[in-house]
Amino acid sequence: MATSTKTRAKKSSAGTVSVKRFDGKSVRRPPAIAFLMKQHREVEDLFDKFENAEEDQEKTELVDQICLALAVHAKLEEELFYQTAEESIEEPDLVDEAYVEHATAKDLIAQLEGMTVGDQYYDAKVTVLGEYIAHHVEEEETELFPQAIRAKMELTELGQKLEARSEQLKQELGDPDSAATKSKIKAEAGAGAHL
Repeated sequence: MATSTKTRAKKSSAGTVSVKRFDGKSVRRPPAIAFLMKQHREVEDLFDKFENAEEDQEKTELVDQICLALAVHAKLEEELFYQTAEESIEEPDLVDEAYVEHATAKDLIAQLEGMTVGDQYYDAKVTVLGEYIAHHVEEEETELFPQAIRAKMELTELGQKLEARSEQLKQELGDPDSAATKSKIKAEAGAGAHL
């Protein structure tokens, strides 16, 4: 019996999730990639909100949320995704570049954690961090992630691990407004600065 086109389409997209790319196009990706891309969109949204914020309190809250989101995301990628990708993809140098990009972002995060709205270069550092993250995201989504898919990494199970670890990290780091959370984020940021 012949398989219908409709059935083939379902089978070919089985195990994938629809998600928006950095350029706004919707694509289907395996769960691990979709989860990381979803986090990319969430951080981009926070940077957009910061750009439009006028009140100091709102800017402070948004920077706290950005720093927490980036700390969680970087740790997830470094603990779970990059190690597997480095062993699997055709160009493992892409992972080395990603680690260095994370270290630079963590340095900017650490600087922001020691500043307050109104300090010289505060807004500029947030803007530069946003631009830097946008560049990093584009490279991941156009180079690293496609290679991970082609390498047939186990991205369904990895997606489940990423989601579970994300929840753990959010609980560990806690409320983005607490002093303890800011200290933990600053420590996480400092951990990558040695690269």
